[in-house]
Amino acid sequence: LEKSFQTFYVCTAVRMFLFFLDPSRRGKIRIKDLIKSPILDDLLALRQALPEEEHIGNWFSPSSAKRVYGLYLQLDMDGNGMLSQQELLQYEGAYLTEVFVRRVFEECQTYDGEMDFNSFLDFVIAMEHRGTKPGMQYLFRLMDIRKVGHIGNFEINYFFKHVRQALVDNGHPPVEVEDVKDEIFDMVRPANPEHITLEDIVQSNVGETVLGILIDMQAFYQYDNRESILAQAANEEHA
Repeated sequence: LEKSFQTFYVCTAVRMFLFFLDPSRRGKIRIKDLIKSPILDDLLALRQALPEEEHIGNWFSPSSAKRVYGLYLQLDMDGNGMLSQQELLQYEGAYLTEVFVRRVFEECQTYDGEMDFNSFLDFVIAMEHRGTKPGMQYLFRLMDIRKVGHIGNFEINYFFKHVRQALVDNGHPPVEVEDVKDEIFDMVRPANPEHITLEDIVQSNVGETVLGILIDMQAFYQYDNRESILAQAANEEHA
């Protein structure tokens, strides 16, 4: 690693451990949790003298760390070393809604209303690991606007109406919010039919899909058109 990048690499590596092993955000990790964690295995795997391509997908690889840092620099359009809400909206690989990004900034630590690299790392880890409990926990905290430990009709309507508007703005037919709400409850099957808790989402095995539907127009489009997308992929494979 270049010496100028080492500090950013350390931040990137440490943040991954804290995200998964310090869910209470106490700023410390128990040694026994660290030793048992498969995350440590990913870091130790880099000791093997393998080609860089063998470490693709490993968060701790130099190429992965440079990818994330490069994305941060790319989003920092005014070059002030921080990210604004408008800049984060350009996050690649998703079509995020303004209301979701606003919630990210309301919940993360900011400096004069802007996000630093550490908070950006938390965001990226959550987005890239939406299928894990810590990832779901991060996103659920943003969904739980009223701080009551669950989400219901109000939150689903609040977030999805912006996804719906994004669909319309991009030329897709409008979707009824009520239909999506019913579908989400059918998918999750919460213990209490009136609301959905984090534990309901984790146990449902569809948490990544449900949370994606509420924050990302692209994720909803892919879910809503999953059958035609699979059919197209199959046709291309056999072409």
